[in-house]
Amino acid sequence: MVLDGGLSTALEEQGADLAGPLWTARLLADEPERLAAAHRAFYAAGATVATTASYQVSVEGLVAAGHDSTVAARLVTRSVTLAQEVRDELSATRPGLLVAASVGPYGAFLADGSEYRGRYGVPASRLRDFHGPRLELLAEAGPDLLAVETVPDADEAEVLVALLDELAVPAWFSYSVRGDTTGAGQPLADAYAVVAGSRSVLAAGVNCSEPADVLGAIGTAVTVTGLPAVAYPNRGGTWDSTTKQWAYGGPLDLDLVEAWVAAGARYVGGCCGAGPADIGEIADRLRTT
Repeated sequence: MVLDGGLSTALEEQGADLAGPLWTARLLADEPERLAAAHRAFYAAGATVATTASYQVSVEGLVAAGHDSTVAARLVTRSVTLAQEVRDELSATRPGLLVAASVGPYGAFLADGSEYRGRYGVPASRLRDFHGPRLELLAEAGPDLLAVETVPDADEAEVLVALLDELAVPAWFSYSVRGDTTGAGQPLADAYAVVAGSRSVLAAGVNCSEPADVLGAIGTAVTVTGLPAVAYPNRGGTWDSTTKQWAYGGPLDLDLVEAWVAAGARYVGGCCGAGPADIGEIADRLRTT
């Protein structure tokens, strides 16, 4: 199943301004037509799944940005319905398209780059209080599944997996990794053990990480969880948390994509730096293998 790429990348290609703590979620209130165009572009490129603009969104964050709580809750669910509307536009000619509601880590809310480091210095109760309400809002909007992504820390994963099982909504779960550890430095075998046995997680893997680190991570994920893997790295490079911009590496090596599929990846796409053209290349390569 071909996933979409970096929503921020598609928006930047449109000339959208993504500065500020809400990142892509700012457009839910100000320029939703740009988000719809980005979803449409990824579907047109060959993606089967559109991932919503909810990675960095929460009622708490939206209120801090100046929205009242009622509007904030509406914007969280709007991230899902906006993608659903685009999917429904295309349903006559592209049946079977899906919408995945993005669930970013607590570090994304902090908007300081800590989604790649973890170890936030807050108790599990704080993480539960943060994630629980947003998961419920996203689930109520009726996505086909949740995309719990870029999680850097197995301790946060424990909170998220418990909440997912309480909701009983299907989800994939992906860590941000460095080599053979999570972003927080925990061994990947231990991190994926947190996901093993979940009643809701249907795939486990890695996203927004160096392409060279993906194969080992999905091998560990498949071995530990027994689930299909999900793999959608960034293009490599470094993230500047001050400017909210990536300094990207080179284009994705499509031979790596084939290796991921051979190792058990069944959900494959791109993250930051991968635009619609990149997803089109992935879709074309997988169509011929």
